[in-house]
Amino acid sequence: MYSFILVVHIILAILIIALVLVQQGKGAEAGASFGGGGAATVFGASGAGNFLTRLTAVFTAIFFVTSLTLAVLAKKHTTDSYSLKTVQTSTSVPASSAETSPNAPKTTE
Repeated sequence: MYSFILVVHIILAILIIALVLVQQGKGAEAGASFGGGGAATVFGASGAGNFLTRLTAVFTAIFFVTSLTLAVLAKKHTTDSYSLKTVQTSTSVPASSAETSPNAPKTTE
């Protein structure tokens, strides 16, 4: 699950970068009026701007959700690995030794 979300996250990052680089800046209107007109483009004169802007907004929202999801999963993974639940407990049997110190009182068994 973590790997899948990470792959989606990286793909979204690349797509957002590509979409931002494809979009025209605010100062491009003057250049478009002198022969670079966008009337014959696929999206029409102003349709590309709106479409790309909305697509960028959708990808950014999904990128935000995947970021939060990855953060929650990483926190859960870290908490689980450092909790006391993962420590293996072993029952230790006290060592019984027949030897006693020379000064110890004698016991009868």
